[in-house]
Amino acid sequence: MELSNQPSFDAPIPGQSLTMELGSRPWQSPSQFTNVDDTIDYYMERMSSENFMLQLADVLKMGTPVTTLANTIQLASVMEGVHTVDVGMLVLPMLMEMIMMVGDSAGIDYDSGMTDKSKPKTRDTFIAKVISDYEKEIEDVDLTDNTPEVAEEEEEEVMEEPKGLMARRT
Repeated sequence: MELSNQPSFDAPIPGQSLTMELGSRPWQSPSQFTNVDDTIDYYMERMSSENFMLQLADVLKMGTPVTTLANTIQLASVMEGVHTVDVGMLVLPMLMEMIMMVGDSAGIDYDSGMTDKSKPKTRDTFIAKVISDYEKEIEDVDLTDNTPEVAEEEEEEVMEEPKGLMARRT
């Protein structure tokens, strides 16, 4: 592979992205759905097709997290001009529930993506140690003597003299 010191003229011109006509991109024009209810109806209709469910089941079997799938679906719809970003964020939990429902109905052991995998799990040996320590504490307690010893100490109330700027002088 030979590197050339020649300047490349195939690169985009600076500012070229700003030369497109305003509104020519889908995300620059008003969205198709402006409220959450209409957007949910759009997704319910789209996700209830047999072809979509089969493809979704295949992707879930590959181990793709549900959060990633839901975010990708709603972001693609934002770029297509179906709805706005804020409506997409409000619809995201419904998308995740729908994807998990498809995974449950297909019997797929999916990754929800909502657990922190870097967080260490509680070891079984630690749990067993805590249980054995608790059992030893229970054995050490004498359950035959039900009369608790109460040390009665009488405390004398000591009246403190008020101090400060607003205190009355005696």
